[in-house]
Amino acid sequence: MATFPAPREGIVLTNFIVSADVERSARFYSDVLGGEIVMSGTPTIVQLANSWIIINEGGGPTDDKPTVTLQVPTDPDLVSAFLNIRVANVQDIYETWSARGAQFLTPPIDRGAEIRCYVRDPDGHLIEVGQAVDR
Repeated sequence: MATFPAPREGIVLTNFIVSADVERSARFYSDVLGGEIVMSGTPTIVQLANSWIIINEGGGPTDDKPTVTLQVPTDPDLVSAFLNIRVANVQDIYETWSARGAQFLTPPIDRGAEIRCYVRDPDGHLIEVGQAVDR
């Protein structure tokens, strides 16, 4: 079983997403995208490839973020940040994840230096899936 890294030096980068249904999102990131649930509950942590996704409920300010409220996206078409996943074969990933229930915005599109497509998680968080192309 994967374990959440606790570095003794340096840093580890993780992604934190706010979910209306943590269990549903954990199933998406594990069952559809192929990650491994490292810790269940609130929060839930999923290891996906060489990264970790922390999934938790939203909530109001806390003493260490006194003016910040965490919430799921209110409009999935307005995005200020998104997960970017680089893959060896975007067409294979598109077909595999689609068969598992992922709903992509479009099939992979050749953009010249890369082939990419986008999918949303159950809460509307945008995920880019891309493959670099040597030309």
